[in-house]
Amino acid sequence: MSHQPVAVVGIGQTHHKKSRADVSIAGLVREAALRALEDANMDWSDIDAVVLGKAPDLFEGVMKPEMYLADALGAVNKPMFRVHTAGSVGGSTGIVGSHLVSSGRHKRVLSIAFEKQSEGNAQFALGGGKGASIGAGGAFAPFIRAYIRRSGAPEDIGWQVAVKDRLNGAKNPYAHLKLADITIEKVKESPMMWDPLHFLESCPSSDGACAVVFTDEQGGKAASKPPAWVLATAMKSEPSTFAGRDPVSPAAAHACSDEIYRAIGVTNPREQIDCAELYVPFSWYEPMWLEAHDIAAPGDGWRMTAEGATALDGSFPVNMSGGVLSSNPIGASGLLRFAEAALQVRGMAGEHQVGGAKLALAQAYGANAQFYAMWAVGSSLDPLG
Repeated sequence: MSHQPVAVVGIGQTHHKKSRADVSIAGLVREAALRALEDANMDWSDIDAVVLGKAPDLFEGVMKPEMYLADALGAVNKPMFRVHTAGSVGGSTGIVGSHLVSSGRHKRVLSIAFEKQSEGNAQFALGGGKGASIGAGGAFAPFIRAYIRRSGAPEDIGWQVAVKDRLNGAKNPYAHLKLADITIEKVKESPMMWDPLHFLESCPSSDGACAVVFTDEQGGKAASKPPAWVLATAMKSEPSTFAGRDPVSPAAAHACSDEIYRAIGVTNPREQIDCAELYVPFSWYEPMWLEAHDIAAPGDGWRMTAEGATALDGSFPVNMSGGVLSSNPIGASGLLRFAEAALQVRGMAGEHQVGGAKLALAQAYGANAQFYAMWAVGSSLDPLG
């Protein structure tokens, strides 16, 4: 396979609160796609192929949504691909779209991911369709407790992440939750959901979609707005259980970021990367991912949070958009992380823009913290040069 340069030239998002029952799934995805096409200065006829991603069909109970949504996405008589890799699916959807361009197979590709949780039952779906489930929070809480025990982190770290991300989300017009009055005290006093996770340390249940338009080097250089160049992509996975597995700092997570760093020549992620959008559905995963992706040394991820390094004005901003804690349409959440990283290096993130961002990292994970998707995007093809 050849590896031609790939540019992100169009990004579109849409989020609707559950009260917006008048918005169909088709309307939700079409709205995001139209915004991405407008950003790219394109129309439906310019797109050669469409990649659709979402969490399992069980989430909304619509089987093979790629067939149902072909009309809404201008994909009739065009190649239409479906992607599913658990909660990391949004990131994987972006990677598949970028590969269709980098391989030379297509010139312009639309990747779109969505979830409309108001039309389904996520708890039922996460339980595999069985009658009861501990939910994602219940599955990850033991890993979080193990991280706290290992690292010696104080109990307020999760509260700090929750406040930071919700305040960032208040600056993002597409965030679902806008809690500008959130405080440490409010997080601490919110109901305990899964020890040690309080209600306000947990992600919402959202309706939303994200669309990204990819094009080749010629299209990127001719774009009417600054492109984001896809510098490296990686997807890794590991079984959910095996002898010696460390779910707090999974081998697949390290392998995923290692591949990215090698590809773009990063030897000191914290110093060389300007910002990151990480998949943090529960507040404690910020310090955990900082360590699992070798941005912080083992046991030091929480110190970055405590020192304010991950704040919007910190030395290594994380989840500038508000992250998954502010919007969680599960199937789209990974692509939202990827798209928000691209907006940063395009200089188009608005109120949550990191000044001078040239190199950004984005990550998504899924299932039992076992599936990973990641990319690095730059304001140029050589942001470290």
